[in-house]
Amino acid sequence: MIVSVSRRTDIPAFYSEWFMRRIREQYCTVVNPFNKNQVSFVSLRPEDVDALIFWTKNGKPLLSRLHELDELGYRYYFQYTITGYEKKIEPNVPELEECIETFLALADRIGPQKMIWRYDPVIFSNQTDVSYHQERFGYILERLQSATQRVVISLVDDYRKASFNFRRLKAQGVEVKIGQAGTPLQYLCTYMNQRAAAENIPIFSCAETMDLSSFGILPGKCIDDNLICELFGIRTTTEKDKSQRKECGCVKSKDIGFYDTCLHGCAYCYAGTVESGIRNHGRHETDSPSLIGRFQVNSSQASLVE
Repeated sequence: MIVSVSRRTDIPAFYSEWFMRRIREQYCTVVNPFNKNQVSFVSLRPEDVDALIFWTKNGKPLLSRLHELDELGYRYYFQYTITGYEKKIEPNVPELEECIETFLALADRIGPQKMIWRYDPVIFSNQTDVSYHQERFGYILERLQSATQRVVISLVDDYRKASFNFRRLKAQGVEVKIGQAGTPLQYLCTYMNQRAAAENIPIFSCAETMDLSSFGILPGKCIDDNLICELFGIRTTTEKDKSQRKECGCVKSKDIGFYDTCLHGCAYCYAGTVESGIRNHGRHETDSPSLIGRFQVNSSQASLVE
């Protein structure tokens, strides 16, 4: 079983103490985000976990805890987002230089092959045009070129939870352009591919509805059975994750996160708003088996413990 930690929230940034407690207890419980009456038991025993896939914008709180994962025999890699947008778009993400320094520290600790850099999502706006992204992508790539061996991008989508934030951004003078295509996209994707190729770093797209292959950017898998085999020498499931969008190439995994719990407050986020994140964070208990609330498993049934 591959464990996703987590697409639904930034566990390394905000819930690393809870996660390490669950590692020590060797299980956690996960609420079905579409049916709160369904709670599943997830074994976190090292022998049951093929790999842990961490998704984060700030891995610093987990950095000092990695030795424990290593000692217990866990295999893992990071999907690490660094975009460097201004605070209107990413209000609670650490400053760009801090993000880069943490990425470099992690790469030094676990190796660049386990650090996937995500420049994701690419937002075209009246303040973030092609030249902006060329400068920002090029700068971050230059800083990370010895610390990663793969780059992932995607174009911003107008998710339901993001639409409100985009309207709020417009009132602040930032007008997000959805579905940007044609010459600007061609220039940017071609530049990204050429810059990454110059560093011998392959670049992939993530769950992208638009075909970017003509620019040298092929569809990728973020939870990647081939990469896991390459990194750790083990074979895992090759089954596509049916719970993800059809454009997503990821193989099947179990996500242990909870929507509406992230505190970064990124305007483009599909997984929640900062208001809901703050509200639900108040329900978090580090000694609970579940990320939010106290959902326990008794025998073969999962039930809510008040």
